[in-house]
Amino acid sequence: MGIVLRIDVMLAERKMKAKDLADAMGLTEGQLSKIRNGHMKGIKFDTLYRLCELLDCEPGDLLRLDRPAL
Repeated sequence: MGIVLRIDVMLAERKMKAKDLADAMGLTEGQLSKIRNGHMKGIKFDTLYRLCELLDCEPGDLLRLDRPAL
C-alpha cells in the first residue's frame, strides 16, 4: 500500500526517454530512477512541479493510491 508514481506511464504516453527527462530536470539517471521506482521517502513540491511541467500533466496524473485488493 502507498502512493505509486506513474512517471513511466507518462514517459511512455509522451514517447520520452527517462534520460531526456533526467537531463531536463538536472538529475542523474540514477536519481530519477529512485523517484520513478519509489525508492525515496518523499518528493518535494518543486520536484513534482517540474515533473508536471516537463511531462505536461497534473500532479494527479502522476500519483495513484495503491489500494489492497478486496
